[in-house]
Amino acid sequence: MDQKPPFDFKDFKDFKPPKINIKAISSAIGVILILGFVFSLWFTIEPEEVGVVLRFGEYTRTVNPGLNFKLPFGIEQVYKVPVERQLKLEFGFRSASPGVRTTYSTTKYREESLMLTGDLNAAEVEWIVQFRINDPYKFLFRVRNAEQTFRDINEAVMRGVVGDRTVDEVLTVGRQEVASTVTVMLQELCDQYELGMKVDQVVLQDVNPPELVKPAFNEVNEAQQEREKLINQAKSEYNKIIPKAKGEAARTIEEAKGYALERVNKAKGEAARFNAVFEEYSKAKDVTRQRIYLETMNDIMQKVGRKLITDEEATGILPLFQFDTGGAK
Repeated sequence: MDQKPPFDFKDFKDFKPPKINIKAISSAIGVILILGFVFSLWFTIEPEEVGVVLRFGEYTRTVNPGLNFKLPFGIEQVYKVPVERQLKLEFGFRSASPGVRTTYSTTKYREESLMLTGDLNAAEVEWIVQFRINDPYKFLFRVRNAEQTFRDINEAVMRGVVGDRTVDEVLTVGRQEVASTVTVMLQELCDQYELGMKVDQVVLQDVNPPELVKPAFNEVNEAQQEREKLINQAKSEYNKIIPKAKGEAARTIEEAKGYALERVNKAKGEAARFNAVFEEYSKAKDVTRQRIYLETMNDIMQKVGRKLITDEEATGILPLFQFDTGGAK
């Protein structure tokens, strides 16, 4: 095996450094500076954004979408703020891949979602807040880390609203009212803290009891549903029987009133008839007495079968009666 000869310092006598073209390097640096100057003069703002321009760290102006110009070399800085875009924050869960069929992360964020209700029950509340940036200057400079402050405000307000209501209200009928109340309170705090945000809406994504107490909670719900079912059945029977009984009672009362009115009217009619007869009788007593006698005898004689009529004043000859005939003489 051949061995490499040791290094000989005498070889440095023949070494010559490469020639450096100072002019070319200066030209390249000049071109880079010119390009940097040109490209740092302008910037583009997207349609959904505005640009907030700072000069030496001090706010100077807000520019609209399109091509804009600024002072180069860091003299002016631009912060782009999406004022026309609807933004959202998620609490208690996270979206893994949004789209037509959104998939969610399997990680649980119980430090955000686990809350205590007004009746000292636990509930896991997941919600979404949709908002817009309506004042970019306030959003950037009035509060340090405005988005994190907004997230902290959301948790505080939601816990306060849920803590004022029972677990049944939060889980069932009171969900919309909770969302509306949180929306109003969030906007008030955003205006108070000058966050430069406008809250569009709060949506309760899911509200459930904690996993450890869910079986007991389901049993309570089943018992409440059974109670409601029995109450509804009792009301149904009540609505069948009570109105029917009331109707029958009203019908009986009306029949009694009708019967009473009939008897009264009949009695009044008979009294009026008697008064009329008596008045006529007073005018011609003999004629009236004779007429009444004839009318009465007419009614009575029609009810009698075989009749024998004799003259009570007849004397002398004994009257002869033919009993074999059907008539009477």
